[in-house]
Amino acid sequence: MGISQDWKTGADGQMFVVSFSGGKDSTLALYESMKTGKAVGLIIVLEEDGTRSHSHGMTIDFIKAQAASIGLPIYLAAANWENYEATFIDMLHKMKTLGVEALVTGDLDMPEHGCWHEKVTNIANLTLGMPLWQVDHTEIVERFINLGFKTIITTVNLTLGMCEDDLGKVLTYEYVQELKSRGIDPCGEGGEFHTTVIDGPIFKQPISFRPIEIIRENNYAFLPLQLIYTND
Repeated sequence: MGISQDWKTGADGQMFVVSFSGGKDSTLALYESMKTGKAVGLIIVLEEDGTRSHSHGMTIDFIKAQAASIGLPIYLAAANWENYEATFIDMLHKMKTLGVEALVTGDLDMPEHGCWHEKVTNIANLTLGMPLWQVDHTEIVERFINLGFKTIITTVNLTLGMCEDDLGKVLTYEYVQELKSRGIDPCGEGGEFHTTVIDGPIFKQPISFRPIEIIRENNYAFLPLQLIYTND
């Protein structure tokens, strides 16, 4: 594509896959893109040992539960940071053989020049759809809540105004205002926090889970979520 003005509508009328984190932004981008294109699946790059996703640190079981509730196949690959880009491009090439025409991401503030996702989609000869690009951050969060999505805070950066008490909080209008009053971006775009979506209009059923013991690592604290399996 190569033209940033087209990023917001890059997946319109296309068969697309979503670079899925399990968090609010990629989920909302999926929802918005499903209005105008056809979702083929979700792609996630796992950490090198293949047990958790990069950045958000979600377990494979939880990722698969989200995908099953949404009703889309999920495509997984493992990589370290050194071969992450090559692995991602390889995944895109494989998606193209399945008829995929576009990659959708939930990015908000990508620069017009030097965008990594544009680079990799150009290599794979796909278009790039970023329906949330340059949208006001509060507007995005409020749209997400208005639509009936439910997400909780599962990762916090303790050096950027967040604390362990934020873990497990549901993203509500009141909590968004609290975050803003603390000087924290309501979308966490500065790396302040990550979320995990557990319900919403594209979910067939909510994800049942229980929080388990908080994990602390360097400047971060994580709230692992353990699936609760129910018999139909």
